Formats: sequence, structure tokens, C-alpha cells
Amino acid sequence: MDNPSPHLKRPKERGSRDLWLDAAQGALVDNGVDSLRIQLLSDRLSLSRTSFYWFFDSREELLEALLDRWEQTNTRAFLAATEAYAETAAESVLNLMAMFIRGDRFDAGFEFAVRSWALQSGDTMRRVRLADEARMEALRVMLRRFGYDGVDADVRARTIYLVQIGYISMQPDETVETRLARIASYVRIYTGKDPTQSEIGRFLAPFGYQPDDDGRPVPVKRGVD
Repeated sequence: MDNPSPHLKRPKERGSRDLWLDAAQGALVDNGVDSLRIQLLSDRLSLSRTSFYWFFDSREELLEALLDRWEQTNTRAFLAATEAYAETAAESVLNLMAMFIRGDRFDAGFEFAVRSWALQSGDTMRRVRLADEARMEALRVMLRRFGYDGVDADVRARTIYLVQIGYISMQPDETVETRLARIASYVRIYTGKDPTQSEIGRFLAPFGYQPDDDGRPVPVKRGVD
């Protein structure tokens, strides 16, 4: 039987563009931007250094692609949350807060790593500033849908955004239950209005909680067979 062509093995031996990006994202989150070296990434993947160049012309191109991925992941998720269906301002804020707490669409670890990187790179900081402004503008648009305008919409948007980014930057030692218990108060501060019991109930349900008579989250009791 003829020996297989060596070219048939190349895709597996060199990985893929997404594989290299996954490795770069993992290294950035674990060890910061200084770990984004081609040799270190090739060691992480057990691939040859030269295989990197099948997908990227340079380390700089990889870094740009990583920032593109961050925007496509986190900023896209953020904008989608502000545009999600809501009948009230409180419900719209709850949509956004649920996105942050769930963590399945907005990657807080990736966000923290990129912001840390931006402290060392003017180019990265400019990308972060542009993303920040796009996100805050989305919040202003969201709030204007419910009658807030001018300085009021701007200050409320900034308050919502800076608190959520502060959570990521400070990484407080706080349980999910504690954070959920504060949600109604956050909504009141952000919008000037209390969320209804049904709004809080819909918000808590995906996390396995329900509001008690005072609106505090309590675990949903599961039936026993």
C-alpha cells in the first residue's frame, strides 16, 4: 500500500487558527500578555513554532486577532443584552445583570485579562476605550427607550457600567446568593424604580432561586421522588 502523503498530516500537525487563538486566550487569562510568545504557545500546544505561521504572519497579528475575539465575544454579548426584549427599565437592567452573573456569554476572566493588558499597551487601551464607549452608548440608548434622556441617561448608564466593570476588576469575594440578594437594590439605584416581584422572579429562576415575600432570593425546593 502506498504511504500517505505527508501533506495529509499537516493540518493536524499545525493545528488551526482557532486552536492557536484558544491557546493565546488561555495564556493571557492565566499569565498575562507577557506569556503571549510564539514559542511559549507552541509549547503549550505541543506544536512546532513554524506551524504558527500557517495562520498568522506575526505575533502582532495574533494579538490583533485576540482583541477582535474579545470584542466579538464580550462586546457583542453586552450589546445583545441591552437590546433584549424588556417591558420596563427595571427588566432591561435585569437582562444585563443576568448576563454578567451567568458568565456563559460574557467572559469576565477574558475581560479582566484584556483590561490588565491595556495598562501596558497604548494600542490595546485605545481598543478598550472604544469598546467602553460603544457599550455605554448602548446603555444610553436602552435607557432612552424608557424615557430617560440627556444627562440623566448618561449618568445612569455610566453608573451601571462602571459598577459592573468594577466587579470584574476588583474580583470581590462574594457568593452568587449574596449578589442576587442585592439585585433589587441595584435596580432601584440604577433606574429610580423598584422591580416588581414577577420581574425579580423571572430574573432569579435561571439561577435556581425564587423571591420570598420580602423579595429576598431563596433556593427553589426540588421535589423528592
